Amino acid sequence: MISRLRALVVSAWLALPFSVLAATLPPADKFRPAADAINGIGLELLAQGRSTPGNALLSPFSIQLAMAMAFAGADGSTREEMARILHFPAVAESIHPALAGLQHDLVKPDAPPTETPSPSARRDALRPTYALQVANRLFADRTQEFRPAFLDFARDTYGAPIALLDIVNDPEAARLQINDWVGEQTRQRIKDLLPTGAVDRNTRLVLVNALYLKAPWAEAFPVHNTQPRPFHRPNSPSVEVPTLFRKASFGYAQRAGYRVITIPYAAGNLQFVVVLPDATNGLASVEQKLTSADLAGFASLGRAELELYLPKLKLTPPARKLGDAFQKLGMRLAFDVPPQSANFDRMAVRKPDDYLFISEIYHKTFLELDESGTEAAAATGVLMARATSLPLNPPIPILVRVDHPFLFAIQHRTSRACLFLGRVENPSAPAQ
Repeated sequence: MISRLRALVVSAWLALPFSVLAATLPPADKFRPAADAINGIGLELLAQGRSTPGNALLSPFSIQLAMAMAFAGADGSTREEMARILHFPAVAESIHPALAGLQHDLVKPDAPPTETPSPSARRDALRPTYALQVANRLFADRTQEFRPAFLDFARDTYGAPIALLDIVNDPEAARLQINDWVGEQTRQRIKDLLPTGAVDRNTRLVLVNALYLKAPWAEAFPVHNTQPRPFHRPNSPSVEVPTLFRKASFGYAQRAGYRVITIPYAAGNLQFVVVLPDATNGLASVEQKLTSADLAGFASLGRAELELYLPKLKLTPPARKLGDAFQKLGMRLAFDVPPQSANFDRMAVRKPDDYLFISEIYHKTFLELDESGTEAAAATGVLMARATSLPLNPPIPILVRVDHPFLFAIQHRTSRACLFLGRVENPSAPAQ
C-alpha cells in the first residue's frame, strides 16, 4: 500500500509543470542546488583525469543536464545512489526546477526596458552580449515503451522531446542522426559525439544535451598587444605561445597558494575565471584543495587594476567516455553493476528479464579564446541499453602573467555555476 501511494505521489510530481515547481523555491535559493551539483561533479570529474597529463576541458553543466534526465527515470537504490554521486540536494527532486530554471535564465532574451534609456544605456544596448543555445532531446528506439509521465516530464521540464529512430535494425544510421543533430545545435563545433560502434542493437534510448556559447569580452584585448611569450611548464622546457595583454580592472583575489582572476564578458552575468597557482608546479596541489564553495565564491570578487597576460587557447579534445569515471565515484547500480541491479522503472516498466541501464556516457567539448572573447561548445550523451566601477586614485597595477599551468572556468555569476571547467598545462597542445 505504501509503495503504491508513493508511486502515485511521484507520478503527480512528474506531471507538474516547471513554473509550478520553480515557484516553490525562494528566489535567492532557486539556483543553489544546480550550482552545487554542477560545480561538485565538475571538480570530481576533472580530478579523475589527473592520471592523464595535459590539458583538459569538460562542461559539468551539460553533463548534469543529461544525467538529470536519466535520474528522472531512476527508482529505488539506483535513484538514491545517483542522487548522492551527482551531488543532488537532500530533497533530490528539487534539482529539476533548479537546473531547468538555470537553463531558462541563461537562454532567455533580455527584458525590454521599462523606461526611456539614457544615451549611454542605448550605446550599451548596441554592444553584443552572448549567443547561448541549450538543447535537450531523447532519441529512442521505436519499439521501446516508456512511461508517459517520464516523457511528459522530460519535454515540459527540460524541453526534451522524443525522436523515434530504428535503432534495433540500423544502429549506425541512428548514431549518425544523433551526431548530425548535435552538430546543428552546436554550430558544427561538436562533431561525432558518439563514435562508431557506440550505438548498437541493444541501445534503446540516448539522452542528449548540446550546449553552444559565443561570448565577447566586455572589453576586447587589443590585437596589437598579442605577442609570443613563454609559458613555463614543470619538468619540461618552456614553450612560446601567443599571449594576450590588457591593463584594466578585473576581479582579483589572493588565496593560499594561488590567485584568482575573473574577466567579464559583455553579458554581465558571465565571466571567465583563471585559477593561477603561485608556483609553476603548483597546479596539482591547488586542484586537490579546490572546493565547490571556492568556485561559488569566485562569482563576486573585489576588483583590482591588473596588467594581465593571458595565453590564447584552442582546446578540441576527442569525445571522452565517462562511464568508468562515474563508477569510480561510486555510481554502479545505474550501470547494472552488479547484474540485474539497475532500476529505471520510472522511465520504463522494469521486468526481471527486460530492463534498462546506462551502458555508457559520452562527452565532447570545444573552446577557443582570443582577443575578442570565447567560443565554447559541449555535448553529452547518456546511452541506455536493454539488458537481456574604478577608484579616483587608481592603485599601481598588479602584474599577472598566466604563464604556467592553471585552471579555468566559464562561470554564470548569478547562479555561481561553472558552465565549463578545465586545466591548461600547455596552451599549444590539444586537450585530452
